[in-house]
Amino acid sequence: MTGRLLHEPLAGNFYAVFPHNLMAGMFGAVFLYAVLALALGAARFWRDVTPGASAPGAKEEATRNALALTYLDGGHGDGCNEASDAFTKARRRFHHFTFYGFMLCFASTSVATVYHYAFGWQAPYALTSLPVLLGTLGGIGLLVGPAGLLWLNVRRPPLHGDASQRPMDRAFIALLFLTSATGLALLAWRDTPAMALLLAVHLGVVMALFLTLPYGKFAHAVYRCAALLKFNIEKRLPNKLALGAD
Repeated sequence: MTGRLLHEPLAGNFYAVFPHNLMAGMFGAVFLYAVLALALGAARFWRDVTPGASAPGAKEEATRNALALTYLDGGHGDGCNEASDAFTKARRRFHHFTFYGFMLCFASTSVATVYHYAFGWQAPYALTSLPVLLGTLGGIGLLVGPAGLLWLNVRRPPLHGDASQRPMDRAFIALLFLTSATGLALLAWRDTPAMALLLAVHLGVVMALFLTLPYGKFAHAVYRCAALLKFNIEKRLPNKLALGAD
């Protein structure tokens, strides 16, 4: 809109660079496509595993397991093996930073959407506003978590994982980290002549993240949640083996 990526300060008005409808249309379409692709994959998975009808309490326990990342405790509460045979909870902690950082950023976008369409409050929002506070906290989580996970991934012995999956793992971690880093940089310098350039870089990283969501490491979150629900349904089913019975 300004005709260049370096400009006079625009008071943090992103829409003076890219119109709101353009951004909402592009990113909304790509995000909905990613959601559809993930949903189709999860539905096929669910049909293949056929866990049976949901039992009372199964969904609630599966949700608690997913939110607490219960099974990243190594199955015994001491954590996972990383650079040595010693157990550590580092991977679980960095996953928590990453997961809740992502959710806070999603919440920030959702609140901003409500502000825009329901109340007519248009960006830029004040630094003390709810969208900015949520996004800042989420951004910090998406710096700490991915940085820690990448550090663990680099130090992990080759036999602790599938080497062919390593590029996908690291690319996803890098995208999450760059999404946060470019977003926080944009927030810090949104009132400067570099805002348009920072905005373009940030939107490019976010678009790359959205486009790869169904095909990269992110997909494991959807299938893990489905597997947790399957497990909690099946463990409530009657034991057909009748082991120990007369």
